[in-house]
Formats: sequence, C-alpha cells, structure tokens
Amino acid sequence: MNPFLFFWLVLKSSFFSTSGLGNLPQLYADLIGSGMATDRQFAEALAVGQVSPGPSGLWVISLGYLLDGPRGAALAAVAIAIPPAGVLLIAQLYQRSGDHPAVQGFVRGLSLAVIGIFVVVMAGLLRDNGLNLPAILIVGGAAALAFTRRIPVIIILGLAALVGILVYR
Repeated sequence: MNPFLFFWLVLKSSFFSTSGLGNLPQLYADLIGSGMATDRQFAEALAVGQVSPGPSGLWVISLGYLLDGPRGAALAAVAIAIPPAGVLLIAQLYQRSGDHPAVQGFVRGLSLAVIGIFVVVMAGLLRDNGLNLPAILIVGGAAALAFTRRIPVIIILGLAALVGILVYR
C-alpha cells in the first residue's frame, strides 16, 4: 500500500465530510477503486468503529490499521485530525484579528459570494422544478427569514422543507 496515497485519500475525504460516517462513500469509492481495500476490510472497520466507545468517525483508524497496521492507523488518525485542527486555528486567528477592517471586508465579501451561489442554485431549482406560486412563496419566506439574521440557517432550511413536503405532497 502506498502510505502517501492512503493519507491523501483519507485527508481529502475528511475535508469534504461533515460527520463521523460522512467520509464513508468517498473513501469507499477511492480505496475500493484503487484496489487498496476490500469490502470485507470496510465492513470490519465499520463494525469495530460501531462497537468502540467514542466518536463514530474513528472507524477510519480501524480501517487504516486493517490496511497497513500501526502505520496505517497513525496516518488515518493524523489525516482525520487535520481538518478540525485547521478550523480551530482559523477560529483563533479570527478571534485575534476579527476586528481588523481587512478581515471584516473579507467576511463581507465571502458572505456575498455565498449569497450569490445560493441565488444561482435556487434559480436553477426553481427553473428545473417549475416556477409556481407555492415555490415562490417558500423561497420568499425563506429569504425573508434569512435576512432577519436571527434564525439559524438550519432551521430555515428545515421549515422550507417541511412546507414543501406539505404543499407538494
């Protein structure tokens, strides 16, 4: 097994996942596709991860051990620790320099970019799924709630999904 490739694949999947098993599909596709792992090794690693105490994302360390022994386990542990450590580093830097005008400008620009992406995706969804009054009202209501900046985005998305399910059932 190529340890550098294994490390890179685990790191990549960790950067693009949001929870303990969120990296499973990407890792499965990459490691099975490259012939570095088997279905059995994935099943065993997941089983060990489920019965072990602690966060469910640590199953990757078991997979690393099954693939390359202690070195594989260490590589997997470091690879899954880098993204959250990076977030902590960025948070600490932001705490120290968040009041600087350049940082505030960057955050405002980033917010505008996210809003732009949101509008493009929303327009595409409306175009592909039909532009009708209920859809426009759901989008308008979600946007109005978002502009208040008092309600968390996850709650707005949940409410929009619930209304969509009720209306389009």
